[in-house]
Amino acid sequence: METVQFKTNIKCSGCVAKATPFLNEAAGEDNWEVDVNNPDKLLTVSKDEVKIAEIKQAVEKAGFTAVEIA
Repeated sequence: METVQFKTNIKCSGCVAKATPFLNEAAGEDNWEVDVNNPDKLLTVSKDEVKIAEIKQAVEKAGFTAVEIA
């Protein structure tokens, strides 16, 4: 299982709802979560193989930004 975190501008539950269909398609349902209480609005993706470009593209399609945290 691989886990990757991204700093995003997904800031509220409405934003999460907007991004959900895109992230479900890219990462799979139940394989991701956004911590909107964290100052960096962390998106955490956990699955067998995380394709970083696909996750970033999904977030951008939803109208948000995602920057991988090394």
